[in-house]
Amino acid sequence: YHLESYLYHVLSSFFCVCIFHRCRFSQMLHPIFEEASNIVREEYPDATQVVFARVDCDQHSDIAQRYRISKYPTLKLFRNGMMMKREYRGQRSVTAIADFIRQQKVDPIKEIENLEEISTVDRSRRTIIGYFEKRDSANYRTYEKVANILRDDCVFLAAFGDVSKPERFSGDNIIYKPMGENAPDMVYMGSLTNFDLSYAWTQDKCVPLVREITFENGEELTEEGIPFLILFHQKDDTDSLEKFQQEVARQLISEKGSINFLHADCDKFRHPLLHIQKTPADCPVIAIDSFRHMYVFPEFSDLAVPGKLRQFVLDLHSGKLHREFHHGPDPTDSTPGQEENREMASSPPESSFQKLAPSETRYTILRDRDEL
Repeated sequence: YHLESYLYHVLSSFFCVCIFHRCRFSQMLHPIFEEASNIVREEYPDATQVVFARVDCDQHSDIAQRYRISKYPTLKLFRNGMMMKREYRGQRSVTAIADFIRQQKVDPIKEIENLEEISTVDRSRRTIIGYFEKRDSANYRTYEKVANILRDDCVFLAAFGDVSKPERFSGDNIIYKPMGENAPDMVYMGSLTNFDLSYAWTQDKCVPLVREITFENGEELTEEGIPFLILFHQKDDTDSLEKFQQEVARQLISEKGSINFLHADCDKFRHPLLHIQKTPADCPVIAIDSFRHMYVFPEFSDLAVPGKLRQFVLDLHSGKLHREFHHGPDPTDSTPGQEENREMASSPPESSFQKLAPSETRYTILRDRDEL
């Protein structure tokens, strides 16, 4: 199948697209991908339900560049013509790929049979609830599309008819229940049939500004290719995480897209801490991993100093952090006597999280996008 025509003309389809090259990993995956597609086609014979597509990047380098392919083979998912941020990174077996598609086809929206169920919602997770008069409506179809795309980021619930009536005093509506027992609900005020508005509002609520990095999503986050600003904290230390989240939102919202804001469990990520001469006992610790080096924020208590966290990130972008680790403080920052100690400055530790990047034992890595 030709990717372009399906992306732009069969907008209701679910896609599993294999971007491949004539490398050995792609050639090994090719028959597995074909067999998985045959199994899925038998289970979902309607061509608008699931489409498997394969793109040869030797012949279609423009497509590979458009979707920022950095390794072969890459398995991308598309819904309603939109590429999903998360790609398939599981086992390369017929069973695993077919099972993954089956999981993706499960309805992500749980129907509420009684409004009393709302009181039992898990407040440790972000939850979106839609109240609709009818399931067969344009409002609900838009809600379904959004839920399918953000199914990994939020819990989606829906109530219909008489069950939802007490919550529909001004018509169909959607609310967001944030994490935390005492956090107030937020109401979506836009058009329920406008997909772009609905998606943007829901994504803003479901995808946190500060995400948790784990060994499961480390490869995905690393492949985004932008530096990490990481809070290392004990799992039960929610106060430090909350302070970090508040300061990131206050000082660094304009830097979103140029750096990833993350938090990590100190015990699980002991090795990166040791890399910067810290242990879990030192947590909370804030550091930047630029994928070349790691830099430590002076003191967690400095988080309360207005603008200090922002300056730490700006110093990374300007190259100041790197210069100062190699050559000591910049002349403009020096105080009397510092110049004598400039030769004492040491090199920063090398990147630790770069090791979570896609492995050359599994992919053919593009060193330069010009290779396309």
